[in-house]
Amino acid sequence: MAVLDAYHERMREEDGRRQEAPRTGGPADWRDQVLLAVGPDTGKLLNILARSLRAPNMLEIGTSYGYSGIWLAEAAQATGGRLTTLELQDYKTAYAREMAEKAGLADRIDFKVGDALQLIAELPSGIDFVLLDLWKDLYEPCLEAFYPKLNPGAIIVADNMLRPGGEEVKRYGRAVRAKPGMTSILLPVGSGLEISRFEPA
Repeated sequence: MAVLDAYHERMREEDGRRQEAPRTGGPADWRDQVLLAVGPDTGKLLNILARSLRAPNMLEIGTSYGYSGIWLAEAAQATGGRLTTLELQDYKTAYAREMAEKAGLADRIDFKVGDALQLIAELPSGIDFVLLDLWKDLYEPCLEAFYPKLNPGAIIVADNMLRPGGEEVKRYGRAVRAKPGMTSILLPVGSGLEISRFEPA
């Protein structure tokens, strides 16, 4: 897909710039300017998992610049599902929407801008798939917000679970495994994925 090729080219350029030049500004400033995308292997796995569901109602928490959303929206198109994607920054959402339009997938995506916890609270129940990929201190609060809205059989994927010094993601890992009806496994794909499935008793 040409849109994915464009994302991959941008990733290569950003990796080169990061190695050549010191970061300017605070860490959040730097991170807001780059894709920080999940990468092709994680994208393919997300697509495979989402395609295993029938007409899934999918939720992406952390649109960023829309890379993972392309993989999920393609699965939505193939299965008759929909993707709702949440992002705090409107300029990232604008970029993601433009790329989804180029890919012919924008009609499968509902873009929402604002505070993740507030937006999750406004969503109806009936979620079949969740991708969690935003600031790590929000992983556990987001879990508490979307857990009551999950359908039986829902799949939850949390990214960046194997980053060094990630106490917040460790807390999320313990929290999701403690939830009733949740089965979970940590996979060394990309930056580490905690993949969970919800099957209430």
